Amino acid sequence: MSRVVEDRRTDEAGVSRNEGARALREQVIRVRKARMADVAAMHSMINHYAEKQLMLPKAHLQLYETLRDYSVAVEAGDDSRVLGCGSLHLYWEDLAEIRAVAVLPGIAHKGIGSRVVEALIEEGRSYGLEQIFVFTYVPAFFSRFGFVQVEHRSMPLKVFNECFHCPKFNTCDELAMVLHL
Repeated sequence: MSRVVEDRRTDEAGVSRNEGARALREQVIRVRKARMADVAAMHSMINHYAEKQLMLPKAHLQLYETLRDYSVAVEAGDDSRVLGCGSLHLYWEDLAEIRAVAVLPGIAHKGIGSRVVEALIEEGRSYGLEQIFVFTYVPAFFSRFGFVQVEHRSMPLKVFNECFHCPKFNTCDELAMVLHL
């Protein structure tokens, strides 16, 4: 069981190291809506983790069809270098799912995935959503944003529409989590 340990030390100006690291991260990483030119990088990242059974795979076609759902993290100075991605898929006037959060292999645990999720949650708020859900293998990551684990059967049936196409449909081992906005 992993545990997030907060660094409570401060610098000379009294700014905590966690706040300082976050401010630095915000200066060098920017989250924007995905573009056509980002699909190859998104496909590579997502399928890297899918090969390790950490997330579901995505075909290029799926990414192109849902491109408007995706946001990407990029370096502030190099808008073309995709560092991470994730999507906010709308289901209903008050409900959406965060999907396919992935970070460039080798730079995980640097806050990039967190920036993507924060941007997706903010996007959900801007739409006036009441609830965002996620199916995940890493509940500790999403619980940091306020997501709580729920039973699959507590989810509205409409969210399972796309599950019928999933290779793990009959043996789903992802955990369902919900964030109430």
